Amino acid sequence: AKYIRLKNFCAQKHPVWVRISPLCIMPSKACSVAIAGVGAYAAAQAFLAPSVSPQVNQQQVRNLRQQPAATESSSAAAGALTLGVAGVAVASAAQVGKRTARRSQVVRQATAVAEKVFTKMPASVKPGVVTGQALVDLLNYAKENEFAIPGVNVVSSSSVNACMEAAKKAGGPVMVTFSRGGGQFLAGKAADNTDDAACIAGTVAGALHVRQVAKLYGVPVILHTDHCQKSWLPWFDGLIEASEEYFEKNGEPLFSSHMLDLSEESLEDNISICKKYLERMAKINLLLEMELGVTGGEEDGVDNTDVDSSRLYTQPEEVWQVYEALSSVPNGNFTVAAAFGNVHGVYAPGNVSLKPVILHNTQEYIKEKLGCESDKPVSFVFHGGSGSSLEDIRYAIEAGVVKMNIDTD
Repeated sequence: AKYIRLKNFCAQKHPVWVRISPLCIMPSKACSVAIAGVGAYAAAQAFLAPSVSPQVNQQQVRNLRQQPAATESSSAAAGALTLGVAGVAVASAAQVGKRTARRSQVVRQATAVAEKVFTKMPASVKPGVVTGQALVDLLNYAKENEFAIPGVNVVSSSSVNACMEAAKKAGGPVMVTFSRGGGQFLAGKAADNTDDAACIAGTVAGALHVRQVAKLYGVPVILHTDHCQKSWLPWFDGLIEASEEYFEKNGEPLFSSHMLDLSEESLEDNISICKKYLERMAKINLLLEMELGVTGGEEDGVDNTDVDSSRLYTQPEEVWQVYEALSSVPNGNFTVAAAFGNVHGVYAPGNVSLKPVILHNTQEYIKEKLGCESDKPVSFVFHGGSGSSLEDIRYAIEAGVVKMNIDTD
């Protein structure tokens, strides 16, 4: 809304502020008369009061130009203002019934969105934040139908909204992902970050924003957090505590899932710590994403540009050890970020040596170990996709990749 500063007719000592809201600019005669009156008065009194802010947009200027010209006399200005005030009063009275009708319509629309079920997806998957069994159903659906859900890193409510708007236009699910640094940025860099307080507060604040608006976009939204190395576990603990508190009140966690990246630790420590956290997370239906091997490049302050190239490729035996340990957790659900040459950062196509065949070989290896019918028992996720060829991306998805991260691109 723009504000026009006018002088009070009854008491010249006290200035008056008239608020013109876009909602008032309705195609009704009463509103037109009101705006014409106020506009004429403002023009006539321009030499008495400060000029309107130069930020007034061109549409408003055109609207004012279309109004009847004001006379130079103060009596004409007074008459115009009187006409304007009368028009505002009539318009306000006329809008009371309309507002009630509009509010009822908004409630009905919101209810319709909340109750919508995606006919091409599992019945459990509905608009809004997806957690628990609905999340598992969604990921399995993606794996069966060979598509990867975009996992987009966000740092503000604007970027969150942009992701959900894009998902709405595309007609599919999206994963909104907060990193530790992104959470701190959202809280404000000047905020006290002792014991990761700002990182936790910012990430939780972002999650609450998603919770409030996700249903309005009419798409399933996975609320996720990104890489957490061992030294960042206080941040991870704070987020789980937030989900535990939310679960007590709402019967579901605040977040859908979290990622633990303990790839710098030994395989034994990586597995044991992940299992310990999954046991806690499973109690409130939180899904765990864990990482094996190392994603090269640099992200969120973690630099792996000089890592031994052998660590960029995970072995099937390593994935099996993870699968065996985490599958033993009651109600435990997890995905695996297995390294197959993917690298964080911006790269031109052809400069990254991906080997998605590793994922295919791993699925075959674990299927044989389990003796199961499923050709893709593991749900993989794809980090560091910049510079990857479309052919490699598609081949990776065919191997059971259900989510692909988007950050620098």
